[in-house]
Amino acid sequence: MSVTVENLEKSMAKLTITVSAEDFEAAMVKAYNKNKNKISVQGFRRGKAPRKMIEKLYGPEIFYEDAANIAIPDAYEEAAKESGLDIVSRPEIDVVDIGRDKEFVFSATVAVKPEVTLGDYKGIEVEKKEVKVMAADVNAELDKVREQNSRMITVDNRGIKKDDTAVIDFEGFVDGEPFQGGKGEDYSLVIGSHSFIDTFEDQLVGKKIGDEVDVNVTFPEEYHEASLKGKPALFKVKVKEIKKRELPKLDDEFASEVSEFETLKEYKASVKKSLTEQRKEEAKREKEAAVVEKVVENATVELPEPMVDEQVQQMIQEFAGRISQQGISFEQYMQMTGMTPDTLMAQMKPEAEKRIKTRLTLEAVVKAEEIKATAKDVEKEIENMASMYQMEVDKLKEIIGETEKEQISLDMAVQKAVDFLVKEAVEVAPKEEKAEEADK
Repeated sequence: MSVTVENLEKSMAKLTITVSAEDFEAAMVKAYNKNKNKISVQGFRRGKAPRKMIEKLYGPEIFYEDAANIAIPDAYEEAAKESGLDIVSRPEIDVVDIGRDKEFVFSATVAVKPEVTLGDYKGIEVEKKEVKVMAADVNAELDKVREQNSRMITVDNRGIKKDDTAVIDFEGFVDGEPFQGGKGEDYSLVIGSHSFIDTFEDQLVGKKIGDEVDVNVTFPEEYHEASLKGKPALFKVKVKEIKKRELPKLDDEFASEVSEFETLKEYKASVKKSLTEQRKEEAKREKEAAVVEKVVENATVELPEPMVDEQVQQMIQEFAGRISQQGISFEQYMQMTGMTPDTLMAQMKPEAEKRIKTRLTLEAVVKAEEIKATAKDVEKEIENMASMYQMEVDKLKEIIGETEKEQISLDMAVQKAVDFLVKEAVEVAPKEEKAEEADK
C-alpha cells in the first residue's frame, strides 16, 4: 500500500491510495467466496463453480465492487495514519483504477483540522455582574416549596376560577359529527394552562359542578390533524368536579417539616445562602461564556463543510437519544413536527459551526500559551470518571487506551485555557452605569 497526499482549498485533502496487485487479488478471492453461493452456473451445484468459470461467464468485474469494499477500509486506515494528517471527517471515496491482476487505486477526499488565527484573547472586557438575592427572591423560592407540598381540595360552593382544576367529561363535534380523539371522561383540566385549543378553558370559568356547557372553538390553521385545520367545533362539556390547590401556611411548623431548621427565620436564611451560592455559580458560568464567545469572535478560521456535516450528524444522534428517553422515536418526532432530514440539518448547522469554532479556538489558545494537563490531572479525572460510572479505577484504566488518555488530557488542557482566559479578562461596569457616570 502506498499513499500520496494533495492539499486542497478550504482545509480539504485528497489521498490517492494504491493497493498492491497481490493484496487486491486477496480481496477478489474473499469477494468470490462471499458470493459464490449466490451465483448459478450450468453444470455446477450452487457454490461449486470455479471462480474462473464465473468470471468467464459474467466478466471479472462481477467481483470488483465487493473486492473494493473489502480492500478499502484497511488500506484507508493505514494510509490515513501514514499521511500524518489530522483528519476530521469521513472520507469521500472514488475508485481511480480497478482491474484483475493489477494494482487497485482509489482516492479519499477528507477534511483536515483547519488552522486558527487568534485575535485578541487576553484582557477581554466583560460586564461585571453583581450577585444579589432580594427578599422577593427568597419568597419566590419558598412559594415553590409550598407548591411542592400543596394538596388538592374539592370546591363545591362556587364556580370555576383560573388555576382551578376542573374534572370534566367532553365530546367534540365538527359539522355536527363527532370526530376521532374528541371525547374524554373524567379529564382533569387546569384552567389557564392553555392545554386545550382556542378559548376552551375561558368558557368554563364561572361554571359550577353539574353544569352542562356548549363550548365553541375553532381549530388553528396549523393544527396537526389535517381534517380539523381551521374548522369550527362544538364541545359538549359536563363539569363533574372542581378542585383547587391549597398551599401550607408559611410558618415555623412548615419550616420544620420541609427542612432541618426549627424556625422560619433560620430556613429563610438557609434559602438565601443557597440562592446566593447558586447565583455566584451562574455568574461564573456566564462570565466564562462571555469571555470565550468574544475570544472566538476575534479568531479567524475557515471550517471545511464535511467537518460541519460530521458535527451536525453527531448532534442529531445526541438529540435522537434524548427524545427516545422521553418515549418518542426519532421517526415519530419528524412526523409530528413535519420536519425533513434536510431542514433539521439546516436548523442545527449554525450551532454545529459555533461548537467547532469554539473548540478549535480554545485548542489554539492551549497551543499558544503552551497549556498542558499534568499526569496527575489526568489521573484525577480518571478517578472522577470511575466514580461517575460506579467502576473501580483500575478496571476503567484497563478499558481506557492511550488515544482516550490523550483526549482526556486535551479536554483538560482546554478547560485550563478557559480558566486562563477568564483570569486574564477585565471586568467593567455595565453600560447603564457607565452612561450614568458620564451624565454626572
